[in-house]
Amino acid sequence: MKPKFGEKMRYNFENFMSRGGSAVFISLLILFFIAFGIVAGIRALMFSIDPQPFGEQIADSDMGEHVWLAFTEIADPGNVGGESPFSIQYKILGIVTILVGMVIFSALIGLIGQKFEETVYNFRKGKSKVIESDHTIILGWNERVMDIIDTLIIANESRKKAAIVVLAEKDKEEMDDEISESISDTKTTKIITRNGVTSSVTQLAKVNVPGARSAILLSTCPEGASPEEKTLSDTKIIKTMLALISVQGGENKLNIVLELFHDESFEIIKTLGDPKINAITAKEILGKLLVQTSISGGLEVVYGEILGYSGSETYFVSDEFTGMKFDELAYHYPDGAPYGIRRQDGAVIINPPEGSVMQNGDELIMLAQDDSTIKFKKTAEFTPADFPYEQVTVKKETARQLLLGWHSIATVVIDEFADYLADGSVIDILIDAPSDDIKKSISELRARNSGLSINLIEANPLSMENLRAVSPFGYNNVIILAQNENDFNPEKVDSDTLVILLFLRKILSEKEGGKSHTKIITQVLNSENQELITDYNADDFIISNKMLTYLMSQLSEEPGLIAIYNQLFGAEGSEIYLKPANFYFSQMPVEVTFPDMIHAARKRGEICIGLRISENASDADKNYGVIINPGKKEKFALTGSDYIVVFAEDEL
Repeated sequence: MKPKFGEKMRYNFENFMSRGGSAVFISLLILFFIAFGIVAGIRALMFSIDPQPFGEQIADSDMGEHVWLAFTEIADPGNVGGESPFSIQYKILGIVTILVGMVIFSALIGLIGQKFEETVYNFRKGKSKVIESDHTIILGWNERVMDIIDTLIIANESRKKAAIVVLAEKDKEEMDDEISESISDTKTTKIITRNGVTSSVTQLAKVNVPGARSAILLSTCPEGASPEEKTLSDTKIIKTMLALISVQGGENKLNIVLELFHDESFEIIKTLGDPKINAITAKEILGKLLVQTSISGGLEVVYGEILGYSGSETYFVSDEFTGMKFDELAYHYPDGAPYGIRRQDGAVIINPPEGSVMQNGDELIMLAQDDSTIKFKKTAEFTPADFPYEQVTVKKETARQLLLGWHSIATVVIDEFADYLADGSVIDILIDAPSDDIKKSISELRARNSGLSINLIEANPLSMENLRAVSPFGYNNVIILAQNENDFNPEKVDSDTLVILLFLRKILSEKEGGKSHTKIITQVLNSENQELITDYNADDFIISNKMLTYLMSQLSEEPGLIAIYNQLFGAEGSEIYLKPANFYFSQMPVEVTFPDMIHAARKRGEICIGLRISENASDADKNYGVIINPGKKEKFALTGSDYIVVFAEDEL
């Protein structure tokens, strides 16, 4: 059935008006001119009938004056006085004209006010386009976002104008409030937040992806989420990554760091073969870091120095050293601690074998205070002294580890311990009412780690009596895991963790002498709670999200670092250890310089990057005694209780 003319007009009008404010404005403008035309036409008709209704009073009136009066009466009600010389007909027409004008202009003012409110609303909700350039984009919002922003602010201190843009499916005002509450000083960095879908090409275009230098993609769920939620998170992250590439015209130019959960998702990233795109998982990194910290005390402070931006950082350096031996190069740099080589083909060698020669196109991997302090000297600036040294043979002994609680990183921790601990070592796990899934995981761990004795103790670690019953200070390490990773309130989870730590401290204080060789390693979800533990006892080691955020921030600046960290956080190859100073100097005490320590470590096939002074181990102001990349002219009086920080293949 063919629509009627009225229906068709109404349909077209509805479609036109649905276009928004511009259509309403055009409609009001058309209505104004229609009203003006009608009124002007009526006045013209009345004027043609009686051009001089009051004789001489308006003898000079003409058609143009009447048209002008029609316009001014519609546009401004105050012009009603212009009708006073005219007859009653003209005055009535003037009143009608003014009423029509008031309706039209009231609607217009209302429209302008509405559009202004919409504009302000869009500003507050983060809908406007970002015009920053060379900025870092954070896509998503989770418990790590504040630490990442804080780390990037420190990294940007050397830049006069820097920017971080956060795009997340979260209210902009909420994001701004949380950031202002958590970060009081943004230094040289501007922080911009935008609300939107991170996987939307349209939304990504608004944050100027082509003009950015890097992007960090955060997971949409915590580590303790269900497998289905983790799968959805990985899917969203991969979709967002593809959208980032699409916005750039199909060719990626950004440094992209992704947070993923499943191995299958990692394989998808590998198939892209893009060295600028790196994926990491919190469980693997934190689990491996936890084990390494338990093996080598003080390692967390060392990693904080290396991964953070407050101390020495890793740089890839190209200089005129082709043909020189790697072992010589440390003495040619006034500032810097070389610890590896990146070959021309991209292969990374940490702690190169003795006699390794720098080839054409190779880069030196070194720690330095800043890239501006790296100055290569063609002749050696330092000559190390050769101190007496005796090969120390240490036998790997069995160890006892106690895990309190269960977290998804527990499987990584136990598998890593299997690579480090001697056969016959014991791992006891104290869990309150373990689920069938946890029991199954422990059975699988026993099956694949037959060299370890893995035991499940069913008891609540939040009970002091239960803790006393297992004699915690008879273990080499007590590892307090986040007690309920499925709890989405990290403060509640951390409060339980802190209660267990306080119970352990109480039990230790009751022990004769109040001292123990046992190290306590605590996992916290909120890195701000790290200070509570550190202030209580400097010997308690803390594993938090801060290490992961350091890593993500550094990879967003230099994606080539992933090859180094893959080696450092694995059991194969060289890793960082703190070893007793008497491993390197047979006579104690001894006064040495950093070049002397570098030379002594190379005699053991290791690379020295710093030291730890034991008398400062409890002093937070002195970084708990850890000094990375010290001045090469400074002298240190070492005792048998001090440590040398080295890259080595094992802890012996």
